[in-house]
Amino acid sequence: MSIESVRAFFAEKAPEITVIESATSSATVTLAAEAYGVEPGRIAKTLSLRVGDRVVLIVASGTARMDNKKVKAAFGGKPKMLGLEEVADITGHEVGGVCPFGLKAPLPVYCDVSLKAYDIVVPAAGSTHSAVRITPQRMAELTDAEWVDVCQAPAEAQA
Repeated sequence: MSIESVRAFFAEKAPEITVIESATSSATVTLAAEAYGVEPGRIAKTLSLRVGDRVVLIVASGTARMDNKKVKAAFGGKPKMLGLEEVADITGHEVGGVCPFGLKAPLPVYCDVSLKAYDIVVPAAGSTHSAVRITPQRMAELTDAEWVDVCQAPAEAQA
């Protein structure tokens, strides 16, 4: 159902964007970068978090690391990653295919500024073998996302 809900999302909102499928798994940033022939930073990973009683999705560059202090400051509470079962139940997508498109129910989506380093990014498209190529700005527009700064700077992430 998941990849189909993503296809339906794009058919309705952005018919020029095509879901691409890979014969190999793209369930992790490394696998996705290999499957789609891009550097890991271009993979747009979607993090499913609970902050207090809210569930939010944060889309960030594949090489960015979430900064808990920045998330707490931006969302007013300590972030906690959703469990495997919870992710599928809430988003309609299984881990490895979670994306901000074709969600089971509307959720607040936030795009981290780490995505702005790239002209094109490659987020998953509802399954561990699918993705789309999209500009960060277009992704934010289509998902009504707000831009946030909740990841460590690359130099901080390596330290």
